[in-house]
Amino acid sequence: MSRSGREGDEAAYDLWSGLHDGLDPRDSFWVAGWVRLVHRCARPLARRGTGPDAVTLAGVAVSALAPLLAALPDAWPLLALVAVLLAAVLDGVDGALAAQTGAASAWGRVLDPAADRVSDLLLLVLLVVLGAPLWLVALLGAVTLLLESVRSSAQVAGMTGPGAVTAWERPSRVIVAVLAVLVHLAVLSARALGVQLLPTVDGSEVVTVLAAVALALALVGLAVLLRAVRRALVD
Repeated sequence: MSRSGREGDEAAYDLWSGLHDGLDPRDSFWVAGWVRLVHRCARPLARRGTGPDAVTLAGVAVSALAPLLAALPDAWPLLALVAVLLAAVLDGVDGALAAQTGAASAWGRVLDPAADRVSDLLLLVLLVVLGAPLWLVALLGAVTLLLESVRSSAQVAGMTGPGAVTAWERPSRVIVAVLAVLVHLAVLSARALGVQLLPTVDGSEVVTVLAAVALALALVGLAVLLRAVRRALVD
């Protein structure tokens, strides 16, 4: 890597740390890699004068494509997988772009979490499209929104930072969606080859199990967050 590239990464780490209560992304291989990725994606956009709000809205639009593409036959669900991953990257690029350009605004701080919640719900719609029961996904959606509502309310009440990094954050939600699409693609590929992967289980049942695991993670995450919020605001 060139010296300018290393300096750019160091600047990205410092920007990220300043936005996350002094946490150092270098302490985690995965977080450091994520910060490098989104900041490198943001740099050409910054040079072109793209605003972070435009990237935020683009992320929602791409998220909306995922369930639509997953409902189509043949190879279209593969593009749904691409849409899920691209939307996840855009979710980080908007913040990186705002940090690099100094374009962070009060409106952006409202728009970004609102867009995140819409994207969360669109990922859950994807699970329904792939065969998970509506009632289960609706319950998962309710717990997800409750978790984020508790965090937001606690921050308004004076809590600094996220309170706790739970088992059901944005990366976990994306991972569940990716796994669901991969299962669907595996089933479609097996059918095209005339092979049955699991004689007594179809793809929708596996996606249902994924949704149930996600609900368990969400409930545990909510409990962990509530404990952290109480400790931050009461104890």
